[in-house]
Amino acid sequence: MSLSFEERKKNILKTLEKDEKVHVRALADALQVSGETIRRDLDRLEKEGLLKKVYGGAVKTRFSLEPPFDQKTTLNEKEKRAICKTAASLVEDGDRIMIGHGTTPLEIVRFLGNKKNVTIITASVPVMLLAMEVFDGQIIFIGGEFERSQKFTSGPLSDIVLQQLKANKAFIAAGGVSLKDGITDYDLNGSSISRRMMERVEETVILADHTKFGKTTFAHICPLNDVSIMITDQYCSEEWKAALAQREIELLIADEM
Repeated sequence: MSLSFEERKKNILKTLEKDEKVHVRALADALQVSGETIRRDLDRLEKEGLLKKVYGGAVKTRFSLEPPFDQKTTLNEKEKRAICKTAASLVEDGDRIMIGHGTTPLEIVRFLGNKKNVTIITASVPVMLLAMEVFDGQIIFIGGEFERSQKFTSGPLSDIVLQQLKANKAFIAAGGVSLKDGITDYDLNGSSISRRMMERVEETVILADHTKFGKTTFAHICPLNDVSIMITDQYCSEEWKAALAQREIELLIADEM
């Protein structure tokens, strides 16, 4: 029985993490698939920013470029939606919540229909637009300088607004999750608005699908020790589950939808 793409992906990334390089022929032999299948897998993983293809295989990329928002919406859709459903289950009646930028937290809004008197605070334009369609509670949009590629606002004006607000929970997407480098984002503006949100809430929940683990992106958000709750999908490795448990970080595994 042949392995699924997600199973092959896990094996490829595990080998890459250990050896920092993978070879098409060796992967094809180890996973018992054709070289063409492996090349397609490497193409897909490169588009996700998880590796860089080279002649005969691929190498590990320490820092990767963030795809545009619209492109990211097609990556790991089922996993992100499951993560959002679990995140929404943490919201209580009467909560004021901050929802960060990126495609991962976007769908939280769809799962708040049974919550009463909830206020959404966000700097994400897609979150605001979706909330206008499907959410009946109060919406507070944090203005500022608009980042076109990722569709959020940031900068001094955003900071001024956030300083006036206090909320119960923040749901923040991670660009990368690393034991050494902590929680990171792809750019300084993104990491800055996430940190400001974290400073203005009682509790922060980090959202990260399995592709974010073992990865460091450009801009630091916070050390791993600052995280109390993290939500991921069912493909999170046992090694990462153990590493987070050792650091007393509560890890919630979102059920497949």
